[in-house]
Amino acid sequence: MNPRIHPARLAAAAAVCLAAMAGCGDDSGGDTSSGTEPPPALTLLTYDAFTEPAALASFTEATGIEVTVAKGGDAGTLVNKAIITAGRPEGDVLWGLDNTLLSRALSQGVFEPYESTELDALDPSAVGLVPGHEVTPVDTGDVCLNVDRRWFEERGEEPPSSFEDLVDPAQKGRLVVQNPASSSPGLAFMLATVAHFGDPGFLDYWARLRDNDVAVVEDWDTAYYSSFTGGGGGGDRPIVVSYASSPPATIFFAEEPKPAEPTTASVEATCFRQVEFAGVLRGTEHQEAAQRLVDFLVGEELQAELPLTNFVYPIREDVPLPQLFVDFGQPAADPLTLSPEVIADHRDEWIDAWTQTVLR
Repeated sequence: MNPRIHPARLAAAAAVCLAAMAGCGDDSGGDTSSGTEPPPALTLLTYDAFTEPAALASFTEATGIEVTVAKGGDAGTLVNKAIITAGRPEGDVLWGLDNTLLSRALSQGVFEPYESTELDALDPSAVGLVPGHEVTPVDTGDVCLNVDRRWFEERGEEPPSSFEDLVDPAQKGRLVVQNPASSSPGLAFMLATVAHFGDPGFLDYWARLRDNDVAVVEDWDTAYYSSFTGGGGGGDRPIVVSYASSPPATIFFAEEPKPAEPTTASVEATCFRQVEFAGVLRGTEHQEAAQRLVDFLVGEELQAELPLTNFVYPIREDVPLPQLFVDFGQPAADPLTLSPEVIADHRDEWIDAWTQTVLR
């Protein structure tokens, strides 16, 4: 949708006009010819699993700038769309680019560089990933295998605790993953296997997973809510690629009486560190307002909401985790990683090789 004619913009303009009607129509001598522009309305593009924090309303109250959240698939799909529309964006700010896709978006000129006023409060290792400040880190997450604890307990079995356990014939038909070509957690998990097994060893591993009947779906929502037995959608796979922060959600969203412990668990040995970014889209007609929104996204108020809305870790170092995360959703102590340079150099060839190996 063309942002210049977005319904939210028309509504915002109409509201401002109505509020000012008395001043526009009176003859008290006030100057009504200044032509003061109403605050713009912004569109925040993000992925389907994003939950809008209530704090966004505070941004509108403080600035008058309305924010419409527009969702567009998994993060991989979202970034691909942003690349296709670079310079003529469908929104003003994008939230959801991560370190696995970072170089792809930056090389295509998707973003307008902006050095946020909040950078000094953010995790310096994450800020350092983008020295040109094309985007700003907003949160971190650890992509890991998750297991349905109840499913395994009911069968008197121990759940897998490593990559190697997944190729055991006993785990045949139990794993669902996301396609790394379309899904950021799927890509992160594939990169975790590269970090663990090396290249080309990771392809041999995936061939074994294929032979052990791994299921591949296009996005996280489908994997977790439809295929995973612990996702509430009647799935038949008790092992899924998700996040280290997913288990606390099984308590937070449970009906009363809530379980004392999560019904799922993450497998720490498989965790890959993901950093998410937000940025001003090149071509926005509201660059200054978009920059203000980026600053707000990494401000204390919104950052404090992220764990219990989007189940990710705040990027601000002065924002503590809620107790539910302290007890059941701590980030991995030693996550797998690959440098952005290595990912940039090999990501596409690894995805192609994975596709030939797993989906052939």
